Amino acid sequence: MSSNKQAFLLLFLGLGLASPVLGQNGSADRLPAEILDVRAPSERISGSPGSMQILDRSCRAMPGAELRSRIVNAAVQEWAYFGFTVLDYTDIEVSSATRSNSRRRWSLLDPEQALRLADSIAGYWAAAPDSGWILQRQNNTWNSRGMSSRWRDPWSAAFISWVMCESGLGDEARFARAVAHHTYIDQAIQARDNGDDQVAFQAFEIGEREVLPGDMLCRGSRPAYQSVAERRNHLGVGARTHCDIVVKVDTEMPGFHVIGGNVRATVGMKLLPGTKTASGFIKPVPYGNRALFAHLKLDAEPLPLNALDLSPTMQVLDCSMPSTNLIASAPALPAAVRTEETC
Repeated sequence: MSSNKQAFLLLFLGLGLASPVLGQNGSADRLPAEILDVRAPSERISGSPGSMQILDRSCRAMPGAELRSRIVNAAVQEWAYFGFTVLDYTDIEVSSATRSNSRRRWSLLDPEQALRLADSIAGYWAAAPDSGWILQRQNNTWNSRGMSSRWRDPWSAAFISWVMCESGLGDEARFARAVAHHTYIDQAIQARDNGDDQVAFQAFEIGEREVLPGDMLCRGSRPAYQSVAERRNHLGVGARTHCDIVVKVDTEMPGFHVIGGNVRATVGMKLLPGTKTASGFIKPVPYGNRALFAHLKLDAEPLPLNALDLSPTMQVLDCSMPSTNLIASAPALPAAVRTEETC
């Protein structure tokens, strides 16, 4: 493992010991609105596990000038709130061990954590249309199997729907929020084919365009799509797919930091491998026995490639630690610049 990746992983292994803004479980509180104007997903929900109800399905209508940063910053904050899970798929040995451990232990969350995060996940579902029956089915599961039961329905598409809803993409014509990823993947494919510039994302083959923070990378498991062209033949047909939001493009690794929902039952970050192309940008490559098939490119002004490091969540964490903390001392790890203005 490179020193850059080692430093990154050591940082998040050590966060719980170093920062006063972190909880006992190593998670970070969500930021106040004056620092990051993102409403907690739990505010959309009433009741406790077993009797939860959706109160609010509304989405924000906001100008598109800061769309990429809102998407990245919302995703990073949820990752921090869930506890900074990092899965490294850039190392063959680590990747194989992670897959094996995933089979042995489905969830990273203990019962106490699962209970703490229940209303947040329910809030993600609130942003996905036609999801009321899913929450009711989960209430039934909690009542019959106990409050620590994991979510019976995969919620990764609900997480993406919430991020886009909270970031200002509430209009279905711009982003098709849904309980399954293939709905908005198909929308992005059709937008590209039809030249529809009203849709926020357009679908490209892997390596066809430069990947930037705020874009999404998608893979398929059933079917195991290898290209957008393969999915184009199945438009409108259900498929088991998953997309993650790119929050950083690492030119040294090289590869990508992506955040997604329901990553081993949490909002988790993955380190995905890449390779430098002749055009000078980083292209995703297969990892283990997995391959990405679609790059959903956001129609918005670009962010710096290290958008993760510049997010309000990471800036506040950096400022909360002593100047000799892991972020500052880790070799080759980009960090927030500690100044009176930022801290």
